[in-house]
Amino acid sequence: MIKFGPSGNSEAFYEAGYKHTYQAMAWLSDMGLNAYEYSCGRGVRIKEETAVQIRAEAERCGITLSLHAPYFINLANEAEDKFEKNVEYFTESAKAAQALGARRIVFPPGSPAKQERGAAFARCRENFARMLRLMDELGYGELTYCPETMGKINQLGDLAEVIELVRLDDRVLPTIDFGHLHTRGLGALNTAEDFDAVIRALEDGIGVERTRRMHVHFSKIEYTQMGEKRHRTFDDEGFGPDFSLLAPILVRKNMEPTIICESKGTMAKDALTMKQLYEQAKQHESEEE
Repeated sequence: MIKFGPSGNSEAFYEAGYKHTYQAMAWLSDMGLNAYEYSCGRGVRIKEETAVQIRAEAERCGITLSLHAPYFINLANEAEDKFEKNVEYFTESAKAAQALGARRIVFPPGSPAKQERGAAFARCRENFARMLRLMDELGYGELTYCPETMGKINQLGDLAEVIELVRLDDRVLPTIDFGHLHTRGLGALNTAEDFDAVIRALEDGIGVERTRRMHVHFSKIEYTQMGEKRHRTFDDEGFGPDFSLLAPILVRKNMEPTIICESKGTMAKDALTMKQLYEQAKQHESEEE
């Protein structure tokens, strides 16, 4: 089943008088949403009792949880002590995911820094394979690790690189951030054909089934010549990409991704808009048959 939800808590959630993330589960369910991504981008700080409380409410309300690992993960780093730090970030994320009942962990591949990009990606790929083996050994092998397409051009994580990382292991799924692909292509996703080309590249690279179940981030993003600058809302005009171009493709291909909205402050509202656009596309497809 396709799933829609926000990353983190919207401004409207707090304006309604709520304070705690566990309360967001019923709030989202009442809106008609069924997914939520817990962000540990700035470090894994969630207490176990908090995670258990969120998990109980998520299960009660039918909300599927995922977790975003720290932004400072860099699997391309050459230094062994830096790899050990990455192990720490992955282990902390996996422990938190297990406590939350989250199955998917989203993570950034890293950055070349001063390395040549090809060499940096080769190291990233090698270190990710190594990390997967370690996670198995540490008891976190049942989790799904989801490398993300990144928004800045100098970061690792273009579409081809993420496909290569996913090909390392059948359990791995991609996080396709369409806003990031749009910005690193300096406005690359403007037509249904542009979105279709992304889906076809995934199907060719990792197969139809894993593409159907992929993890998705979606928001409008402002960009510069270097790529991503800041996230916008669906109400902000003049920014892309446009989910209405993707929705009919998801329907036509019978895809069932988890789609997480990362709009600035309005992520739940915009996630609901995406769900409505998807349902409209589904209705249109049914009428055409």
